[in-house]
Amino acid sequence: MPLVKIQTSLSKVNDDENFLKEISTELSTLTGKPEAYVMTLLQTNIPMTFAGSNDPCCFVEIKSIGSLNPSLMTKCFCNLISSHTNIPSNRIYIAFEDVNAREWGFNGNTFG
Repeated sequence: MPLVKIQTSLSKVNDDENFLKEISTELSTLTGKPEAYVMTLLQTNIPMTFAGSNDPCCFVEIKSIGSLNPSLMTKCFCNLISSHTNIPSNRIYIAFEDVNAREWGFNGNTFG
């Protein structure tokens, strides 16, 4: 049920498969949810600006049914993303959404 959607202006993220696996493991650890339910998504080459500049930047959405800790997660994900992309943390926005279990579908059902 946890989801991390990463959109970046970079044309490519080096070793993107391992990058997404690290993001998945980190989200599972930080939420305490089984990694079997974690989804990661990476979209590159998105036209973006940040602070009026076309320098590389990143927008991240993190959704989960509970178990979100934005203060802790922001630091962890900014550091992880920055280490893999060289995008400075001050060019990364992260949006968090705590989703109602009734509004999250999986395998023909909802979680609530």
